[in-house]
Amino acid sequence: PVPLPVPRPAPLPLPRVSADWRDAAQTPGTWTWRGDGGTSVAQFGEPGLPPLASVTCDRAAGQVLLARQSRASGTVPIQVTTTATSRALVSEPLRSSAGWLVVALRARDPLLDAIAFSRGRFAFEAAGEATLYLPSWPEIGRAIEDCR
Repeated sequence: PVPLPVPRPAPLPLPRVSADWRDAAQTPGTWTWRGDGGTSVAQFGEPGLPPLASVTCDRAAGQVLLARQSRASGTVPIQVTTTATSRALVSEPLRSSAGWLVVALRARDPLLDAIAFSRGRFAFEAAGEATLYLPSWPEIGRAIEDCR
């Protein structure tokens, strides 16, 4: 007897790609922390390469500086998104050095707590640049708490 062909089930559709920022691949790198006098700095990047982002406590000014590497200069729209909140910011050209966009926040700004306690990661966007998807590691909280 000739075996009858067994019908195969139709393939399942591919999963839909989520537009949720929390599903995006994390930016490669790790956070490191260092303290220099009145400054506490958490930097993110790959070992041996310049950092991509930083969180710096300027204790004398009572401010935390959020910074990210960028080709842009001047006033640039920035968006920080955490699991609890999202806020539009604008870079401060007078604080930014070549290759960096910087935003200064009061040391007790609730956005800083949202970054430090975001579940797993937060997004750091700047107009004209690739979004950074950064992990919420303790080094960030250390730099923030050193300003309080």
